[in-house]
Amino acid sequence: MNETESRRARLWLGVLCGAMAVGCTSPEAYRQTIAERDAQIRVLREERASLKRERQGYLGRIDDLGVALTEANASLNEAQTPTEVAGDPRLAELGITYGVRDGLAVISIPSSITFASGKADLSQDGQGALGEVAAVLKAAHPDGVYRIEGHTDSDPIRKSAFETNRNLSIARAMAVLTHLVEHRGIPDEQCVVVGHGQYAPLVAEETDQAKARNRRVEIVVHGGGR
Repeated sequence: MNETESRRARLWLGVLCGAMAVGCTSPEAYRQTIAERDAQIRVLREERASLKRERQGYLGRIDDLGVALTEANASLNEAQTPTEVAGDPRLAELGITYGVRDGLAVISIPSSITFASGKADLSQDGQGALGEVAAVLKAAHPDGVYRIEGHTDSDPIRKSAFETNRNLSIARAMAVLTHLVEHRGIPDEQCVVVGHGQYAPLVAEETDQAKARNRRVEIVVHGGGR
């Protein structure tokens, strides 16, 4: 029992004892007892009102913390998105983002351009898009190390030759590397392949739009800029 509960118990005990003693006291003593009881009731009501105000304050604080957490998560998700920079306008026309994240150049290629659902075979549009990507890498980052990173959404694999999203993301990154090396003249020794699967989303939501943004291959350039 905490201090508040102990105090309440003593007050009510006093009220009860006073009521029991009414039968053997004078009218003046009775009135005194009633007055004391009323005073004790007022104290209890004031304490109750104070506790209600405290509860409302705590609830308001919880709401504020929830808003702050939502904003923090939104900022974190936004921080994962490359800040666009002035680059080859042809990339933007193709729906490819060319930007900077954590001081590194990032080219983000949506899977809708390059691959069919659950597949790792480059589409004709994807091959053409990678030609534009290779041109930017050669012009702006000829000596860079290119981390080709595959990403998927969080949907489990159902109808696909790949057992896991991780495997699919690696296969897609390898397909991009193979095309850049064999058809676009990118040096193989400058490339690194990474498969993140579903574990590094741009957007943490589970909407169709968010999942579409998360399905991508990113080329993160380390060094070698002009």
